[in-house]
Order: sequence, then structure tokens, then C-alpha cells
Amino acid sequence: MSPTPLSLAFAIALAASTLLKFWLSARQIRHVAIHRGQVPAAFAGNVSLAAHQKAADYTIARARFGLLSLAFSAAVLLGWTLLGGLDALNRAVLEASHGLPAGWQAMGYQLGLVAAFALLGGLLDLPWEMWSTFRIEQAFGFNRTTLALYFSDMLKGLAVGVLLGLPIVALILWLMGAAGPRWWLWAWGAWMGFNLLVMVIYPSVIAPLFNKFEPLTDTALRDRVERLMARCGFSAKGLFVMDGSRRSAHGNAYFSGFGPAKRVVFFDTLLAKLDGGEVEAVLAHELGHFKHRHITKRIVLMFALSLAGFALLGWLAQQPAFYLGLGVQPSLSAPNDALALILFLLAGPVFGFFVTPLASHFSRRDEFQADAYARAQASAAALSSALLKLHEDNAGTLTPDPVYARFYYSHPPAAERLAALAP
Repeated sequence: MSPTPLSLAFAIALAASTLLKFWLSARQIRHVAIHRGQVPAAFAGNVSLAAHQKAADYTIARARFGLLSLAFSAAVLLGWTLLGGLDALNRAVLEASHGLPAGWQAMGYQLGLVAAFALLGGLLDLPWEMWSTFRIEQAFGFNRTTLALYFSDMLKGLAVGVLLGLPIVALILWLMGAAGPRWWLWAWGAWMGFNLLVMVIYPSVIAPLFNKFEPLTDTALRDRVERLMARCGFSAKGLFVMDGSRRSAHGNAYFSGFGPAKRVVFFDTLLAKLDGGEVEAVLAHELGHFKHRHITKRIVLMFALSLAGFALLGWLAQQPAFYLGLGVQPSLSAPNDALALILFLLAGPVFGFFVTPLASHFSRRDEFQADAYARAQASAAALSSALLKLHEDNAGTLTPDPVYARFYYSHPPAAERLAALAP
């Protein structure tokens, strides 16, 4: 196929985004390596040199691995699109679908194409994910996942994806073909309803497939947390401890669920590291996100962006240049809706990457607001202590490259965050 304006724009965007990612990662590696030999003055009394150097080595190892993964991902994306990989897969699946009963051929072909693409993509990513887990995370003492547990999780995830993903994909594809020119509005409504349903059922149906959740039994901590939630006017369905230590030494805490189904979940690794005051401060930070309606705002933004995305897809799906520009010959004898959906998911992130700094900026702003709320409702000193422990526990570098951090960091660097919490 000869180059088209879209294929040239896509190639330029892919090259520019890949080069920018390489440049940013190289800056991060160089900056962290230069500052590896000395703990920053602001942390000298609280972080050991050994912990600082472990964090630096971990950051560099992950960044170097990320460079290899990035190059591979860019090559795969180029292979799927401009080099004709998706076009070849499409022709193979279309040929295979001719053996289906006449009434099932159209939908069978489209679901088969989506499933084949997802399966091949997962297989291509699998070696990289396993290397990250069993080599990098293992080398730094974080991985606790066994091979059996890893593949068990993978099979469970696949089953959940089939049971939940295939029906919504089938519904969207059906709407694309049957709901007329405004199909994208109906599809957007179905997609939003699906997301809200997953938010509701995730805590009680999906999450327990992968982890055990036990009620928080520490009476003193439970009382402390319940008093905090009462002060903040927040209610939850329960306080739970999750066996995060089965898979990783990293600690965390989070809210899950939607509406009355909200739960507070603590990793057992987090509770092993922090004292009661620190846990209270971390939870107060999370409550700050609810107080400032960050969660609601993000859901509304997700709704708005997905509406714009479906509207754009609705227009692109009718343009032959959209397919030809991304290396695919649209079919004249079968629906092209699955092709349009896959191409949109492939190309969208390439062009959307350039707004990453803006999203990161607003996310860091929200984190500062949540920290300020935690300072008012709990203890700034306890939150600072907890953040230091979590940085050390998770081997987060204290000396990120400023440009890299501005571009990627959804949370403020530790030095900025602690400075904002200081008296």
C-alpha cells in the first residue's frame, strides 16, 4: 500500500513518541545514577545509604528494562499496522469464519478477530511480564509469586475477561452494525453501564477470585479508623485486610467499590510496616480524594473522554482512509467494525501520549490536596513518616529526574511532598 496522510502522521507520531520516551528514560537513568552515592540532605536522618542505593538500583534496572520493552512494543505496533500484521490476521480469521453457519458468520468473524488479536497480544507480552516479575522484582526481593500462582492468576484473568469482556464487545459490535449512524451514542451508554457494573461487583465478586480478604481484627486500629471515617463523614461496607504478601512485598491501601459497596482494603504488607497513626494518616489521604471529589471528577472525565472517543470512532469507521492509512485493506464482503475498533485502540494511545504531562500535572495537584486534607484530619508528621517508609519499602527513588517526573509522575516526588507537609 502507498503512504497516505494518515500513515505518515501515524509513523511520525509513533517515532516522535518513542524517541521522547527513550530520551526521558535516559534522563531518568542518568540522573538517578549520578545521585546514587549520597542520600539527599532532606532525608539524611531518615533514610540509610543502603536503602537509597537499593532504590536507585531498582529504578535504573526497571528503566533499562523499560527501554527494551519500549523498543519491542513499538516494533510490534508497527508490525500490526503499517507492516500489515493486522491485515494478515484479518484475512485469516475471515477465511476461517466461512466454515461457520450462515447466521453466525458476521458476528463470529468479528469476535474471532478481536479474540485472536487479544490472544496474540497477550502471548507477545507474556515473556516481558514474566521477566519483570521473576527476574527484576525477584532480584530486589519484592516478588513472592510462584509460577503456579502466576499462571493461576493468568487463567483466572482470562476467564474473567471472557465472561465479562466478550459480551460487552459483542454488544458494541452489534450496535455498530444495527443501531444506525448514532450507534456510537448507544455504544457509549452500554460501555459506561458496563464500567459502573464492574465497579459495583469488583469488591465482592472479582477481587476474591485472586486474593483473600479478611475483616480487620486489630481492635485498636479498627477503632482509630472508624473514628477517622466518622470525622470525615465517610461510610464503608467494611474494613478488610488483603493477603498482598502472597504476590509481592510492596504495600498499599485502597478503596474499592462504588456507592454503598465501598470497602477499605489494607495490604497485609502495609499493616506490617506502619504503626496505627501512620495507617490513619494514609487512610486520611485516601479520604481526601473523596472529600475533594477527585474520584467523581475522574469518573465524569472518563465518561466525557469515552464519549468523545466513541464519537470519533463512529466517524473514522466510515472512512476507508482510516483503514488504508493504518495498513489494513477493509473488507467488501464482511463488516469492518471489529477492524475499526482494534485500529482505534492501536492508534489512539500513540497520538494521546503527548497529553501525558497534562494528566500527570492534574494528578499531582490532586495528591497535594489529599495530603493537605490528611494533615488537617490526622497528623502531618505521621503521614510524612508513612510516606518515607513506603518509599523505602517500595524502593522508590528519592532523586528522580525533574523532567521525567513532570512528564510521568502521577504523585509528587517525595521531596516536594514532604516539603509541603512540613510545619
